[in-house]
Amino acid sequence: MDQREHIPVLLGESMQALGIIADGIYVDGTFGRGGHARAILERLGSDGRLLACDRDPDAVAEGRRLAEADPRLRIFQAPFSRLPELARAEGLAGRINGLLLDLGVSSPQLDRAERGFSFSADGPLDMRMDPQSGESAAQWLARASEGDIARVLQDFGEERFARRIARAICETRQAQPIATTGALARLCERAVPTREPGKHPATRTFQALRIQVNGELDQLHDLLGRVCELLAVGGRLVVISFHSLEDRIVKRFIRDESRGRPLPKGLPVRDAQILRRLRPVVGPVRASAAEVDANPRARSAVLRAAERLGGAGS
Repeated sequence: MDQREHIPVLLGESMQALGIIADGIYVDGTFGRGGHARAILERLGSDGRLLACDRDPDAVAEGRRLAEADPRLRIFQAPFSRLPELARAEGLAGRINGLLLDLGVSSPQLDRAERGFSFSADGPLDMRMDPQSGESAAQWLARASEGDIARVLQDFGEERFARRIARAICETRQAQPIATTGALARLCERAVPTREPGKHPATRTFQALRIQVNGELDQLHDLLGRVCELLAVGGRLVVISFHSLEDRIVKRFIRDESRGRPLPKGLPVRDAQILRRLRPVVGPVRASAAEVDANPRARSAVLRAAERLGGAGS
Protein backbone atom coordinates (compact mmCIF):
# COMPACT_ATOMS: atom_id res chain seq x y z
CA MET A 1 0.00 0.00 0.00
CA ASP A 2 1.26 3.44 -0.94
CA GLN A 3 2.60 5.29 2.10
CA ARG A 4 1.23 8.52 0.63
CA GLU A 5 -2.23 7.42 1.71
CA HIS A 6 -1.29 8.36 5.25
CA ILE A 7 0.17 11.77 6.08
CA PRO A 8 2.22 11.66 9.31
CA VAL A 9 0.98 14.21 11.82
CA LEU A 10 3.28 16.75 13.52
CA LEU A 11 6.22 15.29 11.60
CA GLY A 12 8.66 18.16 12.00
CA GLU A 13 7.68 18.74 15.62
CA SER A 14 8.09 15.07 16.52
CA MET A 15 11.52 14.85 14.89
CA GLN A 16 12.63 17.96 16.76
CA ALA A 17 11.28 16.56 20.04
CA LEU A 18 13.19 13.29 19.51
CA GLY A 19 16.44 15.25 19.10
CA ILE A 20 17.84 12.57 16.81
CA ILE A 21 21.55 11.81 16.93
CA ALA A 22 23.14 10.12 13.92
CA ASP A 23 24.33 6.94 15.64
CA GLY A 24 21.38 6.67 18.03
CA ILE A 25 18.89 3.88 18.69
CA TYR A 26 15.23 4.76 18.16
CA VAL A 27 11.86 3.06 18.44
CA ASP A 28 8.66 3.69 16.49
CA GLY A 29 5.97 1.91 18.46
CA THR A 30 3.21 2.68 15.93
CA PHE A 31 4.73 2.16 12.48
CA GLY A 32 1.51 2.70 10.52
CA ARG A 33 2.60 3.37 6.96
CA GLY A 34 6.08 4.44 8.02
CA GLY A 35 5.91 8.21 7.69
CA HIS A 36 7.59 8.93 11.00
CA ALA A 37 9.91 5.92 10.64
CA ARG A 38 11.19 7.15 7.25
CA ALA A 39 11.84 10.59 8.73
CA ILE A 40 13.85 9.03 11.57
CA LEU A 41 15.88 6.93 9.12
CA GLU A 42 16.63 10.02 7.02
CA ARG A 43 18.22 11.61 10.09
CA LEU A 44 20.19 8.54 11.21
CA GLY A 45 23.70 7.71 10.07
CA SER A 46 24.90 4.31 8.98
CA ASP A 47 25.42 3.19 12.59
CA GLY A 48 21.94 4.27 13.72
CA ARG A 49 19.18 1.73 14.44
CA LEU A 50 15.39 1.84 14.36
CA LEU A 51 13.16 -0.76 16.01
CA ALA A 52 9.49 -0.57 14.97
CA CYS A 53 6.29 -2.47 15.67
CA ASP A 54 2.61 -2.40 14.78
CA ARG A 55 -0.37 -4.69 15.31
CA ASP A 56 -1.79 -4.17 11.83
CA PRO A 57 -0.55 -6.83 9.36
CA ASP A 58 -0.77 -4.36 6.46
CA ALA A 59 1.44 -1.91 8.35
CA VAL A 60 3.94 -4.66 9.16
CA ALA A 61 4.03 -5.72 5.50
CA GLU A 62 4.90 -2.13 4.55
CA GLY A 63 7.56 -2.10 7.27
CA ARG A 64 9.12 -5.33 6.01
CA ARG A 65 9.37 -3.88 2.51
CA LEU A 66 11.18 -0.87 3.95
CA ALA A 67 13.42 -3.08 6.11
CA GLU A 68 14.49 -5.07 3.04
CA ALA A 69 15.81 -1.84 1.54
CA ASP A 70 17.24 -0.46 4.80
CA PRO A 71 18.92 -2.91 7.22
CA ARG A 72 18.96 -0.29 10.00
CA LEU A 73 15.24 -1.05 10.52
CA ARG A 74 13.78 -4.05 12.40
CA ILE A 75 9.99 -4.41 12.27
CA PHE A 76 7.78 -6.66 14.42
CA GLN A 77 4.07 -7.44 14.44
CA ALA A 78 3.21 -6.71 18.05
CA PRO A 79 1.37 -4.19 20.21
CA PHE A 80 3.63 -1.47 21.57
CA SER A 81 3.06 -2.77 25.09
CA ARG A 82 5.45 -5.59 24.12
CA LEU A 83 8.29 -3.16 23.38
CA PRO A 84 10.09 -3.88 26.67
CA GLU A 85 10.48 -7.58 25.81
CA LEU A 86 11.34 -6.84 22.18
CA ALA A 87 13.99 -4.35 23.28
CA ARG A 88 15.47 -6.85 25.74
CA ALA A 89 15.58 -9.54 23.05
CA GLU A 90 17.45 -7.11 20.78
CA GLY A 91 19.82 -6.08 23.59
CA LEU A 92 18.49 -2.50 23.53
CA ALA A 93 16.90 -2.08 26.98
CA GLY A 94 18.30 1.03 28.64
CA ARG A 95 20.02 2.10 25.41
CA ILE A 96 17.17 3.69 23.45
CA ASN A 97 17.69 7.35 22.56
CA GLY A 98 14.11 8.03 21.54
CA LEU A 99 10.73 6.33 21.52
CA LEU A 100 7.84 7.65 19.43
CA LEU A 101 4.14 6.77 19.71
CA ASP A 102 1.60 8.11 17.22
CA LEU A 103 -1.62 6.88 18.81
CA GLY A 104 -4.98 6.27 17.18
CA VAL A 105 -5.99 5.03 13.74
CA SER A 106 -4.14 5.54 10.47
CA SER A 107 -5.84 6.92 7.36
CA PRO A 108 -5.64 3.60 5.44
CA GLN A 109 -7.46 1.88 8.31
CA LEU A 110 -10.20 4.51 8.28
CA ASP A 111 -10.48 4.52 4.50
CA ARG A 112 -10.95 0.74 4.12
CA ALA A 113 -14.59 -0.06 4.85
CA GLU A 114 -13.79 -3.73 5.52
CA ARG A 115 -11.76 -2.78 8.60
CA GLY A 116 -14.86 -1.34 10.29
CA PHE A 117 -13.23 1.70 11.88
CA SER A 118 -15.38 4.34 10.17
CA PHE A 119 -19.06 4.98 9.60
CA SER A 120 -18.40 6.96 6.41
CA ALA A 121 -18.79 3.74 4.35
CA ASP A 122 -20.70 0.61 5.29
CA GLY A 123 -18.64 -2.44 6.19
CA PRO A 124 -18.32 -5.21 8.78
CA LEU A 125 -18.23 -3.90 12.35
CA ASP A 126 -14.72 -5.14 13.15
CA MET A 127 -12.41 -2.35 14.48
CA ARG A 128 -9.54 -4.67 15.41
CA MET A 129 -6.04 -3.33 14.77
CA ASP A 130 -5.06 -6.96 14.11
CA PRO A 131 -8.02 -8.59 12.31
CA GLN A 132 -6.64 -12.05 13.13
CA SER A 133 -6.59 -11.56 16.89
CA GLY A 134 -9.21 -11.03 19.56
CA GLU A 135 -12.87 -10.13 19.45
CA SER A 136 -14.47 -7.80 16.88
CA ALA A 137 -16.69 -4.89 17.88
CA ALA A 138 -19.73 -6.78 16.56
CA GLN A 139 -18.87 -9.83 18.67
CA TRP A 140 -18.38 -7.72 21.78
CA LEU A 141 -21.67 -5.85 21.27
CA ALA A 142 -23.48 -9.17 20.80
CA ARG A 143 -22.48 -10.45 24.26
CA ALA A 144 -21.85 -7.39 26.49
CA SER A 145 -24.42 -6.35 29.06
CA GLU A 146 -26.27 -3.07 28.72
CA GLY A 147 -24.38 -1.75 31.75
CA ASP A 148 -20.99 -2.67 30.30
CA ILE A 149 -21.83 -1.07 26.95
CA ALA A 150 -22.97 2.13 28.66
CA ARG A 151 -19.83 2.22 30.80
CA VAL A 152 -17.54 1.81 27.77
CA LEU A 153 -19.35 4.51 25.79
CA GLN A 154 -19.21 6.87 28.73
CA ASP A 155 -15.65 6.15 29.89
CA PHE A 156 -13.94 5.76 26.52
CA GLY A 157 -16.14 7.94 24.31
CA GLU A 158 -17.24 10.53 26.87
CA GLU A 159 -20.68 10.05 25.33
CA ARG A 160 -23.46 12.00 27.11
CA PHE A 161 -26.14 9.63 25.84
CA ALA A 162 -24.31 6.40 26.65
CA ARG A 163 -27.26 4.81 28.43
CA ARG A 164 -29.70 5.63 25.63
CA ILE A 165 -27.36 4.16 23.01
CA ALA A 166 -26.64 1.06 25.13
CA ARG A 167 -30.37 0.48 25.60
CA ALA A 168 -30.98 0.85 21.85
CA ILE A 169 -28.16 -1.61 21.09
CA CYS A 170 -29.60 -4.23 23.44
CA GLU A 171 -33.15 -3.78 22.09
CA THR A 172 -31.97 -3.95 18.47
CA ARG A 173 -29.81 -7.06 18.88
CA GLN A 174 -32.78 -9.03 20.18
CA ALA A 175 -34.21 -8.86 16.66
CA GLN A 176 -30.98 -9.01 14.66
CA PRO A 177 -27.21 -8.71 15.24
CA ILE A 178 -25.57 -5.32 14.80
CA ALA A 179 -23.02 -6.52 12.28
CA THR A 180 -22.12 -3.49 10.14
CA THR A 181 -20.80 0.02 10.65
CA GLY A 182 -23.83 1.42 8.84
CA ALA A 183 -26.28 -0.34 11.15
CA LEU A 184 -24.53 1.00 14.25
CA ALA A 185 -24.26 4.51 12.82
CA ARG A 186 -27.99 4.59 12.02
CA LEU A 187 -28.80 3.31 15.51
CA CYS A 188 -26.75 6.15 17.03
CA GLU A 189 -28.51 8.68 14.82
CA ARG A 190 -31.85 7.50 16.16
CA ALA A 191 -30.74 7.24 19.79
CA VAL A 192 -28.90 10.57 20.17
CA PRO A 193 -31.43 13.39 20.62
CA THR A 194 -29.09 16.35 20.07
CA ARG A 195 -26.22 17.03 17.68
CA GLU A 196 -22.71 18.32 18.37
CA PRO A 197 -21.71 20.88 15.72
CA GLY A 198 -19.59 19.27 13.01
CA LYS A 199 -19.70 15.82 14.64
CA HIS A 200 -21.67 12.75 13.59
CA PRO A 201 -23.76 11.31 16.47
CA ALA A 202 -21.90 7.99 16.14
CA THR A 203 -18.41 9.51 16.49
CA ARG A 204 -18.02 8.98 20.23
CA THR A 205 -19.53 5.49 20.12
CA PHE A 206 -17.13 4.37 17.40
CA GLN A 207 -14.18 5.82 19.32
CA ALA A 208 -15.23 4.06 22.51
CA LEU A 209 -15.72 0.69 20.86
CA ARG A 210 -12.38 0.90 19.06
CA ILE A 211 -10.60 1.63 22.35
CA GLN A 212 -12.45 -1.25 24.06
CA VAL A 213 -11.84 -3.81 21.32
CA ASN A 214 -8.13 -3.02 21.08
CA GLY A 215 -7.47 -2.38 24.77
CA GLU A 216 -5.80 0.87 23.74
CA LEU A 217 -5.66 2.61 27.11
CA ASP A 218 -4.41 -0.52 28.85
CA GLN A 219 -1.69 -0.82 26.19
CA LEU A 220 -0.65 2.78 26.84
CA HIS A 221 -0.62 2.36 30.63
CA ASP A 222 1.43 -0.85 30.31
CA LEU A 223 4.11 0.73 28.15
CA LEU A 224 4.38 3.96 30.10
CA GLY A 225 4.83 1.98 33.30
CA ARG A 226 8.03 0.45 31.85
CA VAL A 227 9.25 3.09 29.41
CA CYS A 228 11.94 4.43 31.72
CA GLU A 229 13.71 1.06 31.74
CA LEU A 230 13.93 1.28 27.94
CA LEU A 231 15.37 4.78 27.62
CA ALA A 232 19.01 5.70 27.91
CA VAL A 233 19.87 8.71 30.06
CA GLY A 234 18.93 11.68 27.91
CA GLY A 235 16.61 9.51 25.79
CA ARG A 236 13.31 11.04 24.74
CA LEU A 237 9.73 9.80 24.97
CA VAL A 238 7.50 11.49 22.36
CA VAL A 239 3.76 10.80 22.24
CA ILE A 240 1.18 12.14 19.79
CA SER A 241 -2.37 11.73 21.10
CA PHE A 242 -5.68 12.31 19.33
CA HIS A 243 -8.19 12.49 22.14
CA SER A 244 -8.31 13.73 25.70
CA LEU A 245 -8.25 10.29 27.34
CA GLU A 246 -4.86 9.39 25.87
CA ASP A 247 -3.43 12.86 26.34
CA ARG A 248 -4.53 12.93 29.98
CA ILE A 249 -2.73 9.63 30.66
CA VAL A 250 0.48 10.87 29.02
CA LYS A 251 0.30 14.27 30.70
CA ARG A 252 -0.14 12.75 34.18
CA PHE A 253 2.59 10.18 33.62
CA ILE A 254 5.14 12.83 32.64
CA ARG A 255 4.01 15.06 35.50
CA ASP A 256 4.30 12.29 38.10
CA GLU A 257 7.68 11.07 36.86
CA SER A 258 9.05 14.62 36.79
CA ARG A 259 7.89 15.27 40.36
CA GLY A 260 9.41 12.08 41.72
CA ARG A 261 8.06 9.27 43.82
CA PRO A 262 5.78 10.41 46.66
CA LEU A 263 7.43 10.60 50.08
CA PRO A 264 5.89 10.84 53.56
CA LYS A 265 5.07 14.38 54.60
CA GLY A 266 7.66 16.03 56.79
CA LEU A 267 10.51 13.78 55.65
CA PRO A 268 13.73 15.87 55.63
CA VAL A 269 14.69 15.37 51.97
CA ARG A 270 16.43 17.97 49.83
CA ASP A 271 15.09 18.67 46.36
CA ALA A 272 18.24 17.20 44.82
CA GLN A 273 17.55 13.90 46.62
CA ILE A 274 14.08 13.44 45.11
CA LEU A 275 14.16 10.57 42.63
CA ARG A 276 12.86 11.96 39.36
CA ARG A 277 13.02 9.80 36.25
CA LEU A 278 11.81 12.24 33.59
CA ARG A 279 11.74 15.93 32.81
CA PRO A 280 9.21 17.42 30.40
CA VAL A 281 10.84 18.98 27.34
CA VAL A 282 7.98 19.72 24.93
CA GLY A 283 4.24 20.06 25.17
CA PRO A 284 1.53 20.42 24.62
CA VAL A 285 2.25 21.08 20.92
CA ARG A 286 -0.60 21.28 18.40
CA ALA A 287 -0.63 21.30 14.63
CA SER A 288 -0.36 24.63 12.86
CA ALA A 289 -3.30 26.02 10.92
CA ALA A 290 -1.44 25.22 7.70
CA GLU A 291 -1.01 21.56 8.68
CA VAL A 292 -4.68 21.25 9.69
CA ASP A 293 -5.72 22.73 6.34
CA ALA A 294 -3.54 20.17 4.52
CA ASN A 295 -4.44 17.26 6.83
CA PRO A 296 -7.69 17.66 8.84
CA ARG A 297 -6.74 14.59 10.93
CA ALA A 298 -4.11 16.77 12.61
CA ARG A 299 -6.75 19.02 14.18
CA SER A 300 -7.03 17.02 17.40
CA ALA A 301 -3.37 15.96 17.65
CA VAL A 302 -1.38 16.86 20.78
CA LEU A 303 2.34 16.13 21.18
CA ARG A 304 4.13 15.80 24.51
CA ALA A 305 7.75 14.83 25.12
CA ALA A 306 9.95 14.06 28.12
CA GLU A 307 13.61 13.21 28.66
CA ARG A 308 15.04 10.40 30.80
CA LEU A 309 17.05 11.62 33.74
CA GLY A 310 20.02 9.88 35.28
CA GLY A 311 21.14 9.55 38.85
CA ALA A 312 21.07 6.84 41.49
CA GLY A 313 17.74 5.08 41.80
CA SER A 314 16.11 6.98 38.95
